Amino acid sequence: VEMTETASILHNLTSRSLVLMDEIGRGTSTYDGMSIAWAILEHLHHQPEARAKTLFATHYHELSQLAHDLPRLHNYHVAVKEVPGKILFLHQLQPGDSPHSFGIHVAQMAGLPSVVVERANAILHTLEQSPKDMPEVTTAQGPAVQLKLFAADPALEKLRKELEQLPVDSLTPMEALMQLHTWQQSLK
Repeated sequence: VEMTETASILHNLTSRSLVLMDEIGRGTSTYDGMSIAWAILEHLHHQPEARAKTLFATHYHELSQLAHDLPRLHNYHVAVKEVPGKILFLHQLQPGDSPHSFGIHVAQMAGLPSVVVERANAILHTLEQSPKDMPEVTTAQGPAVQLKLFAADPALEKLRKELEQLPVDSLTPMEALMQLHTWQQSLK
């Protein structure tokens, strides 16, 4: 639904348009979502005949760098006051990038159990230490594990190769389900 609405917006832009977009690209992988949001921002910016007034809210902090290359793009963030153990949203827009994300604070404010918030903070700290690759993360119940999709098991290696060669873009939903069923049977 979000992509259908976005397509309609992009196809019907005029100089009188007011475009409000919130968290475009959510609900998919990080790179897919960020790529979609990035391309949409560029498209909105580069429309010479339809310079629509646009408010584009996103959690992809990497997109704030686009303001350096797109002269009509300006970054703003909601002012926040940090007090020990929590944050207060001041309901004021300020120019510039957000200094950092407050997702875990928001989760805490929403009432997530403290054990979940504490665990999220520990995972965030680990991820920030190694942002390029998935680091080893100690699970809450056990030793460090490397997060991998496939191990060195020959059956899984065969499955991995088949998956790499699968023409995903041209499969019908029924063909995809049948292929999943075949793989599932081969792993029993």
